[in-house]
Amino acid sequence: MRAVYPGSFDPFTAGHANVVNRARGLFDEVVVLVAVNGTKHPTINEEERAAAVRAILPVEWTSVTVVAWGGLTSAYCRSRDVGVIVRGVRNTTDLQAECQLAAMNQSLGVPTVFLPALPELAAVSSTAVRALGTLPPSTQP
Repeated sequence: MRAVYPGSFDPFTAGHANVVNRARGLFDEVVVLVAVNGTKHPTINEEERAAAVRAILPVEWTSVTVVAWGGLTSAYCRSRDVGVIVRGVRNTTDLQAECQLAAMNQSLGVPTVFLPALPELAAVSSTAVRALGTLPPSTQP
């Protein structure tokens, strides 16, 4: 089964890399979908963010691809025979927001699987990383 892991990834963090690594253990293929989110204002465009994610992920992760996408995640999934959306959740606030998105995507025919953040990565967010102006010491899983 193919899975998609969507996000704005501005920037891609150690937590994101960990979710991708765990997802590739569950699914045959994982597509990291670097998405456009109208409520967010990324520092670089989605193509540049996708290139940055590709540069971070280990080359031996051959079952992982990175794609920039400007539409709905569910539309990407349906058009490319992707069976599930993967989402990482750090806390109950994330879970509440993600459950709303999951319900919408389920109504559009694509279920969501949640992967909880590892305790040591739960405090790392793209917003915090941007505020600090640096990436965490390791973006590797």
